[in-house]
Amino acid sequence: MAQQDRIQQEIAVQNPLVSERLDLTVLYKEYAEDDHIYQQKIKDLLQKYSYIRKTRPDGNCFYRAFGFAHLEALLEDGQELQRFKEVSARSKEELVAQGFTEFTIEDFHNTFMELIERVERRVPLPELLAAFNEPSTSDYLVVYLRLLTSGCLQRHRRFFEQFLEGGRSIKEFCQQEVEPMCKESDHIHIIALARALHVSILGSQPRVCLLYRPGHYDILYK
Repeated sequence: MAQQDRIQQEIAVQNPLVSERLDLTVLYKEYAEDDHIYQQKIKDLLQKYSYIRKTRPDGNCFYRAFGFAHLEALLEDGQELQRFKEVSARSKEELVAQGFTEFTIEDFHNTFMELIERVERRVPLPELLAAFNEPSTSDYLVVYLRLLTSGCLQRHRRFFEQFLEGGRSIKEFCQQEVEPMCKESDHIHIIALARALHVSILGSQPRVCLLYRPGHYDILYK
């Protein structure tokens, strides 16, 4: 356990929760020059994307990447911002109606809404980035996005249960793999969160573009 804590501390020192936007060519440095498969994959990415914003590899990277990328995009889209704000405002009542305790989720929802309201005020991008790098604010956002994912999975359990292995129920899966912090995310989490907030992550014209590498997500930009 102590070794794991040291590893997490080293990761925290070396990686901001959300980085500045970087040239996508930085990925070349992460793979050996003679690793021709990955070098070619980077070349292929560069045909479509130009920049990357990295997230800390702490198991929460999908939620943090999604949250930042979507709110960043909403700085330039007032109409979608209002729709997203309305959906987000209603989401707490929907979770409470499902059986989540209002007292338990209220602070996380308030932090989520405060970030949306900052975007509504058109805060400068560096201020939004600073908020996502403030651990308590950033982690409260992650917790709430995890709760939204769990809520959606449980509302649509008949659909999602067919993707589970090991005989677990959706409720057990959510308690073990979705709601706890630092649990990595897979395809099922992505679909559920996108469905919960009516946001396009997949498809031909996604609003949020993420780069997936085993166990990790970063943000891509054209």
